[in-house]
Amino acid sequence: MALTEKYQPLIDIANQNGVQNLQIAEQDGVLYVTGTTNNGDVKQQLWDKYGELDPDYRAGDLVLNINVEGGGYEEYTVVPGDSLSKIGKHWGKNWKEIWDLNREVIGENYNLIHPGQKLKIPR
Repeated sequence: MALTEKYQPLIDIANQNGVQNLQIAEQDGVLYVTGTTNNGDVKQQLWDKYGELDPDYRAGDLVLNINVEGGGYEEYTVVPGDSLSKIGKHWGKNWKEIWDLNREVIGENYNLIHPGQKLKIPR
């Protein structure tokens, strides 16, 4: 199955929600999806769909780079099996950046996050 077919539901969400400058390119067995939105919820919908299509994010065949205009941070809800490094990898951030922004939620033990926690992800 071609990667564009595998990730078509994700691409459809991007198109339906008006992601600007949407570019889809496959290179060396990796599908690159890039674009810009002004709505952080759209970016979260894309990540949620990615999680459905590749639940453990193990395939390593998608780079999802959707920028949200306006700076600040995105909000992410922790799901079972998450870790700061896993979250950081998929948002293109270092786990320490996420921990630093969320110490009041996570506490001092950065290895202990819980499903349902809402974390800020720097843009």
